[in-house]
Amino acid sequence: MVVQRAVAALKGVLPSPVDRLVAHSPGHQGTWHWYEDHARGTAELASRFAEPWGGGDLAYRLGRDHDTGKGACAWQEGLIEEATTGRKIRRPPHNNAGTLLFARTAERVPALLPCAGVIEGHHTGLSAWSEVRLRLKSLMIDSSEVDEAIHRVAMVMPEVLDGSCPTVPNWLDPRDTAAVEMLVRMTYSAVIDADRLDTAAHFRPGTHIRPHVGMHELWERYEARRQGAIVERQRSKGASWLDKLRENVYQEALEAAAGKPGVYRLHLPTGAGKTFTGGGFALRHASLHGLRRVIVAVPFISITEQNAAEYRSLLDPEQGPPVVLEHHSAVNVEAPQSPGTSTNARHGQKRGQPNRWAKLATENWDAPFIVTTTVRLIETIFGNTPWATRRLHRLANSVIVLDEVQALPDGLLTPILSGLRELVEHYGVTLVLSSATQPELAALNPWRSGLPQRDVVAAPAPLFEQLRRVRYEWRTGPDVTLTSIAAEAADHDQVLVVVNGTKDANRIHRAWIGTNHEENPGILHLSTRMTGGHRRETIQAAKQRLGEGMGTFLVSTSLIEAGVNLDFPRGYRAKSTPESEQQAAGRINREGKRPVKDSVMTVFDPQDGLKPEMVYNTCAIAAASRRFGDGLADPDDLDALRSYYQHRYRLQAGQHSKDPNGATGEVIEALRAKLHYPEVARRMRMIDNEHSLAVVVIRPRLEEEARQAVQKAVDQLRHGLPTPATYRALQEHMASIPKRELELAINAGHAIEITGDLHQWVGSYHPQRGIEPPA
Repeated sequence: MVVQRAVAALKGVLPSPVDRLVAHSPGHQGTWHWYEDHARGTAELASRFAEPWGGGDLAYRLGRDHDTGKGACAWQEGLIEEATTGRKIRRPPHNNAGTLLFARTAERVPALLPCAGVIEGHHTGLSAWSEVRLRLKSLMIDSSEVDEAIHRVAMVMPEVLDGSCPTVPNWLDPRDTAAVEMLVRMTYSAVIDADRLDTAAHFRPGTHIRPHVGMHELWERYEARRQGAIVERQRSKGASWLDKLRENVYQEALEAAAGKPGVYRLHLPTGAGKTFTGGGFALRHASLHGLRRVIVAVPFISITEQNAAEYRSLLDPEQGPPVVLEHHSAVNVEAPQSPGTSTNARHGQKRGQPNRWAKLATENWDAPFIVTTTVRLIETIFGNTPWATRRLHRLANSVIVLDEVQALPDGLLTPILSGLRELVEHYGVTLVLSSATQPELAALNPWRSGLPQRDVVAAPAPLFEQLRRVRYEWRTGPDVTLTSIAAEAADHDQVLVVVNGTKDANRIHRAWIGTNHEENPGILHLSTRMTGGHRRETIQAAKQRLGEGMGTFLVSTSLIEAGVNLDFPRGYRAKSTPESEQQAAGRINREGKRPVKDSVMTVFDPQDGLKPEMVYNTCAIAAASRRFGDGLADPDDLDALRSYYQHRYRLQAGQHSKDPNGATGEVIEALRAKLHYPEVARRMRMIDNEHSLAVVVIRPRLEEEARQAVQKAVDQLRHGLPTPATYRALQEHMASIPKRELELAINAGHAIEITGDLHQWVGSYHPQRGIEPPA
């Protein structure tokens, strides 16, 4: 037999008794990963992960049996020959045996049967239940292809044939398809993460699970450092009425944190200290209720960069591993196909094919405080691939702060709200909805009944009046253009202009510079075409110049509208939605040091600019046009905002939509009820990679040490040996461009593949504007 020959060749080097099964090759350590060790190790870890929602027994069973198919002689022989000869051996699929084994025991509880999909898709992703059911039906009729594997595994692990049915979580209603759908997702996540961690521990011995950090300890550290920062701020700048208002708001939030877990609304005007208040509430609430972690999700990468830096200063220890994880990497290491059709000849794999180390290194959110993007959070909840879903179980017994919640896309609201409700009701999640323009989410079907929402700050309306710091003007007509606004704005010493797209921002910046192509340090530009590090430097330069009273002209896309602490005396905002206009106004007279009458935000409608209908929800624009504008309400009017949101949702939801199936994601919710995981994942993409892709840029102006660090991370990805730190090292060196533009750049030699759908930009990079849009 091949097994005997292989064993003979390995004698004296690698012990491999004939009566034992192996799960993984020796790797660099020279030690086989025995099957029973991997099966039991995965099962125990998965059970631990799933225990918070009563799914420990179910996850243990799925983890124990997930690799049953590896017991087949053909699979064992292939692995041993591959390890012995170094040649790549094609082995048979190993998911069917465990899928059938689990289904046989779960037949008595039909609600558990879809969990067989956890084993079926533990490498490839969750399949549609209808497809898994057909495969199971075929296996039930003729199980000959998997009987051998089950029998051989039973020889080393007799318990796989005990026939008992796993315990069902006591809250599960078999008739509730949303509950069944989420249970499969959460259990899949627990098993996938356990499998990957146990495998990683074999190939890379050492601690792969971070030591636990108690929320009470983090809360005390946060509070002590926050108070120290306040004392330092007041020492250098003096106390102000705004500091006192923020402190009162913060203390009220801490009192509200004692409330029981559930859904909370943090409705505060811009400048009221929402970031620190939200973090303080979350940590205090987690400490009081024994929750495991805090996840802060924000809509823009620029906010994660700033918020993560602030939270690190308050939470990371002076020595030892950090506790704040920033995760917004746009890398998809398992992209099915990236632009272009060439192959990576050096590594012998097609573009976009995953590699083992890239999958093992994917972030699994094993940290007590996480700052991520809303895109990553929604991908985690509704994805179906192992790399996206393995971190989902980390949300159980956590506080999720949805910052700038108004930025959730209307077209996905029904499934998002339904999924979040499941997490709150069955997985111990406390959800904090944070925004200065709080949407009326209770008007939508998933939250219309039975899900109370509490206010962190009981009476926000007076705060909005106290913190009214701007007056609005409206500029429309045929003479209003990007050029005319650029010229008007240039008459001020310090001004912010916010536009609807990167091309418009580029035009404003060029108009300010004029024919003088030399850099002017006072003329600044912000967009996603710049890397994260470049944006951070630009924001810091603007902040410093504003503080020193120097001339500052900044044009930006909407990424500046949330979480960027800049204080301009004058602003212009291209026509958009009222929540976006209010957010932009939050960068004007932010500290309240100027009279309101002199702090003007002009909302303009440029004839030659990108129209809001091309960027924003058309129903939102329609609802806004009736309420906001010259002679109507301004975006700070809370009653008008409330009416606007209700009207906006009525225009879209269910029978009121032009789409007979609804325009807030009702079709996706129906797919969830059918357990069609791949199609749900496809439709839930908040950023469609058909339109926007990330690229790594090694900027010419980086210092040599930084350039070498980025190049090292790129090389690690390219050679298939990344770690989670690799992705974090690249985050501030990523910019974003449209897919079509990237395809043209690849053909022109301006971009080269790294891995998956991630490329390195090697074309020109403007020192102020980043990657220029095509002429």
